[in-house]
Amino acid sequence: MIQCVLTPSACKRLIAKGILLHPFLRQALQQRTVVIIAGTTNAYIAEEILATLGQREGFDRKRFFRGITLPPTLQLSGGQGGSDSEFLGDVVIRRGNWLKGKTIFDIVDDLEQGDVILKGANILDIANRRAGVFIEHPKGGTTAAIIPAVIGRRVRLILPVGLEKRVYGSIDDIAQRINTAQSTGPRIMPMPGEVFTELDALHILTGAHVELIGGGGVSGAEGSIWLAIDGDEAQEEKAHALLDEVMNEPLFQV
Repeated sequence: MIQCVLTPSACKRLIAKGILLHPFLRQALQQRTVVIIAGTTNAYIAEEILATLGQREGFDRKRFFRGITLPPTLQLSGGQGGSDSEFLGDVVIRRGNWLKGKTIFDIVDDLEQGDVILKGANILDIANRRAGVFIEHPKGGTTAAIIPAVIGRRVRLILPVGLEKRVYGSIDDIAQRINTAQSTGPRIMPMPGEVFTELDALHILTGAHVELIGGGGVSGAEGSIWLAIDGDEAQEEKAHALLDEVMNEPLFQV
Protein backbone atom coordinates (compact mmCIF):
# COMPACT_ATOMS: atom_id res chain seq x y z
CA MET A 1 0.00 0.00 0.00
CA ILE A 2 1.22 3.51 -0.90
CA GLN A 3 0.68 6.52 1.33
CA CYS A 4 1.09 10.02 -0.08
CA VAL A 5 0.54 13.67 0.76
CA LEU A 6 -0.85 15.99 -1.91
CA THR A 7 -1.15 19.76 -1.71
CA PRO A 8 -4.31 21.44 -3.03
CA SER A 9 -2.48 22.43 -6.24
CA ALA A 10 -1.25 18.88 -6.79
CA CYS A 11 -4.81 17.67 -6.18
CA LYS A 12 -6.17 20.05 -8.82
CA ARG A 13 -3.63 18.76 -11.35
CA LEU A 14 -4.48 15.16 -10.45
CA ILE A 15 -8.20 15.76 -10.89
CA ALA A 16 -7.52 17.39 -14.25
CA LYS A 17 -5.51 14.43 -15.49
CA GLY A 18 -8.07 11.95 -14.25
CA ILE A 19 -11.10 13.62 -15.73
CA LEU A 20 -9.56 13.36 -19.19
CA LEU A 21 -10.39 9.65 -19.03
CA HIS A 22 -14.04 10.18 -18.08
CA PRO A 23 -15.81 8.25 -20.85
CA PHE A 24 -18.74 10.63 -21.23
CA LEU A 25 -16.46 13.67 -21.37
CA ARG A 26 -14.14 12.06 -23.93
CA GLN A 27 -17.05 11.43 -26.25
CA ALA A 28 -18.56 14.88 -25.75
CA LEU A 29 -15.28 16.66 -26.51
CA GLN A 30 -15.33 15.38 -30.06
CA GLN A 31 -19.02 15.21 -30.85
CA ARG A 32 -20.85 17.63 -28.58
CA THR A 33 -20.41 20.86 -26.60
CA VAL A 34 -18.38 20.95 -23.39
CA VAL A 35 -18.42 24.01 -21.11
CA ILE A 36 -15.70 24.40 -18.48
CA ILE A 37 -16.98 27.06 -16.10
CA ALA A 38 -14.25 29.26 -14.67
CA GLY A 39 -12.81 28.16 -11.34
CA THR A 40 -9.42 27.24 -9.93
CA THR A 41 -9.77 23.45 -10.22
CA ASN A 42 -11.37 23.86 -13.63
CA ALA A 43 -8.40 25.99 -14.70
CA TYR A 44 -6.19 22.91 -14.51
CA ILE A 45 -8.84 20.88 -16.32
CA ALA A 46 -9.04 23.49 -19.08
CA GLU A 47 -5.25 23.37 -19.45
CA GLU A 48 -5.22 19.58 -19.79
CA ILE A 49 -8.16 19.43 -22.19
CA LEU A 50 -6.95 22.25 -24.41
CA ALA A 51 -3.48 20.68 -24.51
CA THR A 52 -4.93 17.38 -25.75
CA LEU A 53 -6.81 19.31 -28.45
CA GLY A 54 -3.66 21.21 -29.46
CA GLN A 55 -5.30 24.52 -28.47
CA ARG A 56 -3.49 25.37 -25.22
CA GLU A 57 -2.06 28.66 -26.55
CA GLY A 58 -3.89 31.74 -25.30
CA PHE A 59 -5.25 30.20 -22.10
CA ASP A 60 -4.10 31.65 -18.76
CA ARG A 61 -5.34 30.00 -15.59
CA LYS A 62 -4.37 33.00 -13.43
CA ARG A 63 -7.67 34.76 -14.19
CA PHE A 64 -9.86 31.74 -14.83
CA PHE A 65 -12.23 32.34 -11.94
CA ARG A 66 -15.03 34.68 -10.92
CA GLY A 67 -14.32 34.65 -7.20
CA ILE A 68 -11.78 33.02 -4.89
CA THR A 69 -10.91 32.82 -1.22
CA LEU A 70 -7.66 34.50 -0.23
CA PRO A 71 -5.82 34.82 3.09
CA PRO A 72 -6.45 38.09 4.96
CA THR A 73 -3.11 39.56 3.84
CA LEU A 74 -4.04 39.14 0.18
CA GLN A 75 -7.74 39.89 0.19
CA LEU A 76 -8.87 42.06 -2.69
CA SER A 77 -12.44 43.24 -3.21
CA GLY A 78 -13.84 41.10 -0.39
CA GLY A 79 -11.91 37.97 -1.28
CA GLN A 80 -11.82 38.18 -5.08
CA GLY A 81 -8.55 38.57 -6.93
CA GLY A 82 -8.07 40.61 -10.09
CA SER A 83 -10.65 42.63 -11.99
CA ASP A 84 -13.54 41.78 -14.28
CA SER A 85 -11.67 43.36 -17.20
CA GLU A 86 -9.06 40.57 -16.94
CA PHE A 87 -11.61 37.76 -17.11
CA LEU A 88 -11.38 36.02 -20.47
CA GLY A 89 -14.53 33.93 -20.25
CA ASP A 90 -15.31 30.29 -19.61
CA VAL A 91 -13.88 27.61 -21.89
CA VAL A 92 -16.52 26.52 -24.40
CA ILE A 93 -15.52 23.65 -26.70
CA ARG A 94 -17.82 22.70 -29.55
CA ARG A 95 -16.94 19.54 -31.51
CA GLY A 96 -13.32 19.78 -30.45
CA ASN A 97 -12.91 23.51 -31.16
CA TRP A 98 -12.41 26.16 -28.45
CA LEU A 99 -14.79 29.09 -28.95
CA LYS A 100 -12.59 31.77 -27.40
CA GLY A 101 -14.21 34.56 -25.42
CA LYS A 102 -17.53 32.78 -24.85
CA THR A 103 -19.13 32.27 -21.44
CA ILE A 104 -21.79 29.89 -20.19
CA PHE A 105 -24.32 32.72 -20.54
CA ASP A 106 -23.65 32.96 -24.29
CA ILE A 107 -24.42 29.34 -25.09
CA VAL A 108 -26.47 27.85 -22.25
CA ASP A 109 -29.76 28.10 -24.13
CA ASP A 110 -28.28 26.01 -26.96
CA LEU A 111 -27.11 23.15 -24.75
CA GLU A 112 -28.97 19.86 -25.00
CA GLN A 113 -28.82 16.22 -23.97
CA GLY A 114 -25.33 14.84 -24.63
CA ASP A 115 -23.54 18.09 -23.83
CA VAL A 116 -21.43 18.45 -20.68
CA ILE A 117 -20.90 21.21 -18.14
CA LEU A 118 -17.95 21.12 -15.73
CA LYS A 119 -18.43 23.30 -12.66
CA GLY A 120 -16.33 23.39 -9.49
CA ALA A 121 -17.74 23.28 -5.97
CA ASN A 122 -17.08 24.72 -2.52
CA ILE A 123 -18.63 22.02 -0.33
CA LEU A 124 -18.20 18.24 -0.51
CA ASP A 125 -20.08 15.48 1.29
CA ILE A 126 -17.82 12.54 0.52
CA ALA A 127 -20.01 9.83 2.04
CA ASN A 128 -23.04 10.70 -0.08
CA ARG A 129 -21.06 11.96 -3.11
CA ARG A 130 -22.80 15.31 -3.14
CA ALA A 131 -21.43 18.80 -3.64
CA GLY A 132 -22.64 22.36 -3.26
CA VAL A 133 -21.53 25.82 -4.31
CA PHE A 134 -21.37 29.24 -2.71
CA ILE A 135 -23.54 31.85 -4.40
CA GLU A 136 -22.94 35.58 -3.97
CA HIS A 137 -24.63 36.94 -7.11
CA PRO A 138 -28.17 38.20 -6.34
CA LYS A 139 -29.53 36.33 -9.37
CA GLY A 140 -27.65 33.11 -8.74
CA GLY A 141 -24.74 33.59 -11.15
CA THR A 142 -23.59 30.66 -13.26
CA THR A 143 -25.48 28.20 -11.06
CA ALA A 144 -28.83 29.76 -11.91
CA ALA A 145 -27.87 29.71 -15.59
CA ILE A 146 -27.00 26.03 -15.77
CA ILE A 147 -29.77 24.47 -13.67
CA PRO A 148 -32.46 24.77 -16.40
CA ALA A 149 -30.14 23.03 -18.87
CA VAL A 150 -29.24 20.26 -16.40
CA ILE A 151 -32.73 19.63 -15.05
CA GLY A 152 -34.80 20.67 -18.04
CA ARG A 153 -32.73 19.31 -20.95
CA ARG A 154 -30.60 16.56 -19.36
CA VAL A 155 -27.27 18.26 -19.96
CA ARG A 156 -24.69 16.32 -17.95
CA LEU A 157 -23.17 18.20 -15.00
CA ILE A 158 -19.81 17.03 -13.61
CA LEU A 159 -18.52 18.63 -10.41
CA PRO A 160 -14.71 18.39 -10.07
CA VAL A 161 -13.95 19.13 -6.42
CA GLY A 162 -11.00 18.57 -4.10
CA LEU A 163 -11.26 16.63 -0.85
CA GLU A 164 -10.01 19.70 1.03
CA LYS A 165 -13.59 21.02 0.69
CA ARG A 166 -15.14 18.17 2.65
CA VAL A 167 -17.74 18.98 5.30
CA TYR A 168 -19.40 16.95 8.03
CA GLY A 169 -23.13 16.48 7.79
CA SER A 170 -25.87 16.95 5.23
CA ILE A 171 -25.33 19.61 2.57
CA ASP A 172 -29.09 20.13 2.45
CA ASP A 173 -29.21 20.83 6.19
CA ILE A 174 -26.23 23.19 5.98
CA ALA A 175 -27.81 25.07 3.07
CA GLN A 176 -31.12 25.37 4.89
CA ARG A 177 -29.43 27.07 7.84
CA ILE A 178 -27.11 29.28 5.80
CA ASN A 179 -29.80 30.46 3.38
CA THR A 180 -32.15 31.89 5.99
CA ALA A 181 -33.06 35.57 5.80
CA GLN A 182 -31.19 36.21 9.05
CA SER A 183 -27.83 34.99 7.68
CA THR A 184 -25.10 36.99 5.99
CA GLY A 185 -22.41 36.02 3.49
CA PRO A 186 -22.70 33.61 0.55
CA ARG A 187 -25.70 31.39 0.05
CA ILE A 188 -25.32 27.65 -0.59
CA MET A 189 -26.81 25.63 -3.45
CA PRO A 190 -26.66 21.81 -3.37
CA MET A 191 -25.88 20.71 -6.93
CA PRO A 192 -27.52 17.90 -8.93
CA GLY A 193 -24.35 16.65 -10.59
CA GLU A 194 -21.70 13.92 -10.63
CA VAL A 195 -18.91 14.48 -8.10
CA PHE A 196 -15.34 13.82 -9.30
CA THR A 197 -12.55 13.95 -6.69
CA GLU A 198 -8.92 12.91 -6.31
CA LEU A 199 -10.19 9.46 -5.32
CA ASP A 200 -11.96 9.11 -8.66
CA ALA A 201 -8.97 10.49 -10.56
CA LEU A 202 -6.48 8.05 -9.04
CA HIS A 203 -8.82 5.11 -9.51
CA ILE A 204 -9.60 5.87 -13.15
CA LEU A 205 -5.90 6.47 -13.92
CA THR A 206 -4.50 3.42 -12.10
CA GLY A 207 -7.31 1.01 -11.24
CA ALA A 208 -6.20 0.97 -7.59
CA HIS A 209 -8.41 1.42 -4.54
CA VAL A 210 -7.90 4.86 -2.95
CA GLU A 211 -9.06 6.25 0.38
CA LEU A 212 -8.63 9.44 2.37
CA ILE A 213 -6.73 8.77 5.61
CA GLY A 214 -5.81 12.23 6.91
CA GLY A 215 -5.08 15.85 6.11
CA GLY A 216 -3.31 19.05 7.00
CA GLY A 217 0.14 20.61 6.87
CA VAL A 218 2.10 23.85 7.19
CA SER A 219 4.59 25.98 5.23
CA GLY A 220 2.71 25.60 1.96
CA ALA A 221 1.12 22.25 2.75
CA GLU A 222 -1.99 23.78 4.35
CA GLY A 223 -5.09 22.01 3.08
CA SER A 224 -3.13 18.94 2.03
CA ILE A 225 -4.64 15.46 2.06
CA TRP A 226 -3.18 12.08 2.97
CA LEU A 227 -4.21 9.21 0.70
CA ALA A 228 -3.71 5.45 0.88
CA ILE A 229 -3.51 3.69 -2.48
CA ASP A 230 -3.92 -0.09 -2.56
CA GLY A 231 -3.59 -2.15 -5.73
CA ASP A 232 -1.60 -4.85 -7.46
CA GLU A 233 2.01 -4.28 -8.46
CA ALA A 234 1.19 -2.77 -11.86
CA GLN A 235 -1.45 -0.45 -10.41
CA GLU A 236 0.87 0.79 -7.68
CA GLU A 237 3.64 1.38 -10.22
CA LYS A 238 1.21 3.53 -12.21
CA ALA A 239 0.30 5.39 -9.03
CA HIS A 240 3.96 6.04 -8.18
CA ALA A 241 4.61 7.46 -11.67
CA LEU A 242 1.50 9.63 -11.54
CA LEU A 243 2.29 10.95 -8.06
CA ASP A 244 5.82 11.83 -9.16
CA GLU A 245 4.28 13.81 -12.03
CA VAL A 246 1.88 15.90 -9.93
CA MET A 247 3.59 16.00 -6.52
CA ASN A 248 5.55 19.22 -7.05
CA GLU A 249 2.81 21.25 -8.73
CA PRO A 250 3.44 24.92 -7.80
CA LEU A 251 0.99 26.83 -5.65
CA PHE A 252 -1.86 28.49 -7.54
CA GLN A 253 -0.99 32.19 -7.94
CA VAL A 254 -3.37 35.03 -8.81
